[in-house]
Amino acid sequence: MNILVVNNHGQYNHRIHRTLHYLKIPSELVSNELSLDEIKDKEPSGLVLGGGPSIDRVGKCIEYIQKLDLPILGICLGHQLIAKAFGGEVSTANAQSYAQIELEILDEDDIFVGLGPKMNVWSSHKDEVKQMPGNFDVLAQSTICDVEAMKHHDKPIYGIQFHPEVQHTENGPKVFENFYEVCKRV
Repeated sequence: MNILVVNNHGQYNHRIHRTLHYLKIPSELVSNELSLDEIKDKEPSGLVLGGGPSIDRVGKCIEYIQKLDLPILGICLGHQLIAKAFGGEVSTANAQSYAQIELEILDEDDIFVGLGPKMNVWSSHKDEVKQMPGNFDVLAQSTICDVEAMKHHDKPIYGIQFHPEVQHTENGPKVFENFYEVCKRV
């Protein structure tokens, strides 16, 4: 039951791994350049695609999203990569910010169980999902972003624009615990 945290060179990838460690969720921080076979050899129960500074430094993440049959949680850039992998559009945010916002949870689904209807989160909005892929549902929105969280219709693939790994996000650890429960069920 090991979750792989895919490092996309963002400042919080190590914090995601450390948060999972504190929650006693087995995890390993790995390079985004590993081959599909190297990922499969680790026999992960799920992937967390961390944030990063640039779409140009995401290694093989699109391939992981499209070809691995695993639960996936994309955070910030990881969220945007999920959208792109399934045909969505990502571009510069209308309200660029890095601040605490109020999330409106529209559907608790699996990752927001017990957290709705509102949640204060720390979110980065330089780029954001502007058009969701057709096979996804919006799980949460805010006054500055229509797609703060989304989920694939049929697969356990989730994207969130905010950062559950930072202390300014209330109940952030619960998001990881809920995702881990998804990984255990699949």
